Amino acid sequence: MLNQCNFGCVYCTEDLETNLTKKDTSLTSDRLLHLIENLHGELNLKAIRLTGGEPLLYPNLEYLIKGLSSIGIEEIKMTSNGFLLEKKAKLLFDAGLREINISLDAANSTDFFKMTRRDKFEEVKKGIDVALKTGLHVKLNTVLVKGKNDDQLVPLLNFAKRRGIVIRFLEVMAMGHLHHKKDDFLFSQEDILSAIERHYQFKALPRKQSATANYWETTEGAVFGIIANSSHPFCSDCDRLRLDHEGNIYGCLSVNESISLIDANSTKAYKSKLWKALKQKQEVKFTGSKLSMLEIGG
Repeated sequence: MLNQCNFGCVYCTEDLETNLTKKDTSLTSDRLLHLIENLHGELNLKAIRLTGGEPLLYPNLEYLIKGLSSIGIEEIKMTSNGFLLEKKAKLLFDAGLREINISLDAANSTDFFKMTRRDKFEEVKKGIDVALKTGLHVKLNTVLVKGKNDDQLVPLLNFAKRRGIVIRFLEVMAMGHLHHKKDDFLFSQEDILSAIERHYQFKALPRKQSATANYWETTEGAVFGIIANSSHPFCSDCDRLRLDHEGNIYGCLSVNESISLIDANSTKAYKSKLWKALKQKQEVKFTGSKLSMLEIGG
């Protein structure tokens, strides 16, 4: 829904240039809602997740969320870096948002700056705590980059444990400037479990169908997940589509070819484009893309 971001995370961007300088080419809220309503009519959508870029920068966010509720979407979720969340959590909850995944790649301000190139750790921490008090269901997402923040794994697990929330550790994705360098920075599911078992005992939990994450629970009751798109791919039962900020859909983030819905003016046209998107799905594993998540904000 937005191709702008106020952070410069090392796995997403190569330099210090702020992502706010990117020209916003997003559709209006009403145009996005029209496209989503048509998709809902064809797919009977159960859940929508607003991502980016950084969705909290979207100027009409509460209006968009209310519109999604009125369409009849049962679950409205969001993924955010949390920087602006302290001020917006209640507004989002009142609009209909119920679940938010907050990106947090370090448990202290020094390492947070190394990962995001922004000195905003305290603001994000406050945003997390305010979101919890507001009633939002909060999960944390941590992208682990070998040699950069893999030492933050256990401190972040403890951070989440103290707040009684789930944290998911993500293997770095072969996207954008890491498209051909992912293996240099991959901290795999096996690496993650090995690091945690030096501090905690845990057991595996059953995987839900179409889930992106595998989950474990420690003997103390803390739950953590791993999104292992490289070492333990989940492509075989993926049921997700991505609608970007310009009205294009992707069946898989591995595919650079977007499918525009802007000119779809009939049920037949929508079905044709949806089938084309579904054929983009990978049979075995995520193969990567030259595009970054910022470029296909959705």
